[in-house]
Amino acid sequence: MSGIVQQRRVRVLLPMNIGAAYDYQVPDHLPVSVGHFVRVPLGPRQMIGVVWEEVLDSNIENSKIKDIIEILPSEPLPEQSRKFVDWVATYTMQQPGRVLRMSMSVPDALHPKAPRTGYRKTNQLPAKMTSARRRVLDVLEGDIARTASEIAEIAGVSTSVIKGLQKSEALTVVDLPSETDIPNPNGNFAIVSLSQMQDTAASILKSQVQEETFAVSLLEGVTGSGKTEVYFEAIAQCLEQGKQALVLLPEIALSSQWLGRFEQRFGVKPVEWHSDLSQGERRRNWRAVIEGRAKVVVGARSALFLPYPNLGLIVVDEEHEASFKQDEGVPYNARDMAVVRGQIGKFSVILASATPSLETLVNAQAGKYTHVQLASRYGGATMPSVEVVDLKQNRPGSQRWISEPLKAAIEKTLENGQQAMLFLNRRGYAPLTLCDACGYRLQCPHCSAWLVEHRMLRKLQCHHCGFATGSPKACPDCGEEGCFKACGPGIERLAEEAEILFPDHSVAMMASDTVTSPRAAAEFVDAMSRGDIDLLIGTQIVAKGYHFPNLTLVGVVDADLGLAGGDLRASERTFQLLSQVAGRAGRAEQPGHVILQSHMPEHPVIEALLNQDAVAFMKTENEARQEAVMPPFGRLAALVLSSTEAESVSSFCRELARSAPHGDNFRIMGPAPAPLSMIRGRHRYRFLVKSAKNVNIQSIISQWLKGKKVPSNTRLQIDIDPYNFM
Repeated sequence: MSGIVQQRRVRVLLPMNIGAAYDYQVPDHLPVSVGHFVRVPLGPRQMIGVVWEEVLDSNIENSKIKDIIEILPSEPLPEQSRKFVDWVATYTMQQPGRVLRMSMSVPDALHPKAPRTGYRKTNQLPAKMTSARRRVLDVLEGDIARTASEIAEIAGVSTSVIKGLQKSEALTVVDLPSETDIPNPNGNFAIVSLSQMQDTAASILKSQVQEETFAVSLLEGVTGSGKTEVYFEAIAQCLEQGKQALVLLPEIALSSQWLGRFEQRFGVKPVEWHSDLSQGERRRNWRAVIEGRAKVVVGARSALFLPYPNLGLIVVDEEHEASFKQDEGVPYNARDMAVVRGQIGKFSVILASATPSLETLVNAQAGKYTHVQLASRYGGATMPSVEVVDLKQNRPGSQRWISEPLKAAIEKTLENGQQAMLFLNRRGYAPLTLCDACGYRLQCPHCSAWLVEHRMLRKLQCHHCGFATGSPKACPDCGEEGCFKACGPGIERLAEEAEILFPDHSVAMMASDTVTSPRAAAEFVDAMSRGDIDLLIGTQIVAKGYHFPNLTLVGVVDADLGLAGGDLRASERTFQLLSQVAGRAGRAEQPGHVILQSHMPEHPVIEALLNQDAVAFMKTENEARQEAVMPPFGRLAALVLSSTEAESVSSFCRELARSAPHGDNFRIMGPAPAPLSMIRGRHRYRFLVKSAKNVNIQSIISQWLKGKKVPSNTRLQIDIDPYNFM
């Protein structure tokens, strides 16, 4: 190697599930820098990756290292994004390339779109002037340039008229920018009237943004207290400093009211990022983010991985929501990773909720987070009164789910010209369908889960893998025909009962099955606001911050749903969900009332809701978790192994169990079949690693798995800080 001049080398990270970064040589004609998106050869194919670092010491001969082919015409991946990818990969025990793929989710955006063809007026007039031609020229008055389709639509002409004007040299062809402009939000667009309590809270959050240092604030406020308006002030401060802001929402596709409030405050809509966007919109928005033109982004959890060059604030709204936790692909909690992103970028993070998670409350109580509180509703509105109906004493009757006290309350509300809502967190018509003759239950052929009847769609569906089928005419087990019986209610069945009980009133359902896009959500909200809907029946999506001023009664049909089972957070989640649902009632001048139907009125969750005592409930939950050394006072990690071959995965699990390490401050439990022992045709086993809070749980798992070869037909998924125990 002595005397041989070594070419410059860099390490390129590729968005793949396997392998680390690969070394490549930099041709003299390419001005490659760290962060550049580049095209490189990999075996017989070419791939796009990111230049991750310089290679300063390598003993490999030049002839054995391939050259970078080209630099892509995109802004580089920012340094903070690269650090974030590395941090998330290390923490979640995933390949860095797998995490990088979330930042490179729109490969087309790495190439700018070709300029659009536009037309502009010249100083010449056509020899023959018609009314259509006159309208075209009027549209382009003032040296404006537009595309042919825009001109044709505004002027009400065909494109042939435009072509004729070009031919007569009255119009000239010009290149227009490839992307339409993204208007900038204006922090001073609307004058906002804040209460004294809101103003104090906003001042704290604004000052933290202004300091441009890492800080986390918990913005806790009762439902209807105006948390959104408070953190809007922090966003305005961020914009004033020339920085980008990100707002994470749990149900972005359904948050039409939030988007409307943002536009009223800042004059324009924010840049959106969620799965309902078209490919063209995703491409445009990704490029706007990396070029710094997207000043405020609102999105689902994946928006956290967009390549922000100048991020100055993250808001996680409804921070307690379990939907911020991703279980498949790279498992991560967007709330926790938002805090990490703020630490890397040295900026402020706001976690907002009416019912904060225990993890966040503990951090606030320990002084790690600033605790900002809004204790009352905005504008003099009062919290709703709460009543519990004991279903042991008030049985609705066979195949009925609305008790007499709840029915009477709904009737009175509707008679007064107000709206009511029934909440049941179950989609479809019935969660279980069985044969009345032999008891056979209709089950998904690919999962250990019952098929849910969706009568409106005329199908049985698995909510885990998406399998759907029609209802069989005869029982597959005993052959009896016409014997299938629906067991238990979903919201479709509840709506059926409501239409019988309240025939003179309009009843509507709101669930992820019925409201599938932002446009559908907006139409639904408009219908509620106009009073076209008297009785709303919904699942958990109705709890996500909607504001219906005339909604004064909320009835929770089954308040016990969600309390059963061994889920670590079952009580906490149920309390949060029902508190949020109850918070939809009485948000304006008219007082609200909440009725909880329960078979267990003595349960701590039901008692806490009745007494509206979140502090007492969270204190009890805190003590129980502390005693069990469970999060946030301990750590958990799950290892889920799955295979289409049951014996193969079972055998490998036994092998892992034999080599499991032991220690005083950690414990490995399992293997055991997962509660959902089969999903999508794969048999599933689970290990659970439990440790003290100060233990490096990733290191324990790494040492345990070192040298273990996972069979080719077996998939291993590691989930640090699991939320889903199914």
